[in-house]
Amino acid sequence: MHIRKQSKNRITGFTLIELMIVVAIIGILAAIAMPSYNKHVLQTKRVEGRAYLMNAAALLERYYSDNNRFAIATNTMPAEVAAIAGATSETGLYTGSMTVATPYQTYTIIATPNFTDAECTTLTLTEASVKGSTGTGSDCW
Repeated sequence: MHIRKQSKNRITGFTLIELMIVVAIIGILAAIAMPSYNKHVLQTKRVEGRAYLMNAAALLERYYSDNNRFAIATNTMPAEVAAIAGATSETGLYTGSMTVATPYQTYTIIATPNFTDAECTTLTLTEASVKGSTGTGSDCW
């Protein structure tokens, strides 16, 4: 009877099946994590749009206290306000505009994203602090 001795030079490593299982697990984790990450990025970008609206509203209120009106022309942000608020948000993610109704006692500030956001295509804020949005989302503010 002959007994075989185990080789000391045994090759160790991963089999193809083990590697495929690891790749599948990573794929499943990525499929779960990516939509959540993308949603978080959009929500973070919306913060900039809201900050732009709030800043512009504060500037318009200050302008109103000096001039007893929000603008001197329909649908035009006063030059003093536009110079400080800017045409875009801080990093340019949103473009701002404003509508004013005659006799210039009401306004709506509009922030339009410069990126694709189907849920919140615009953010709005009025002189009465009514917050609004357009798009399919309900969680824009």
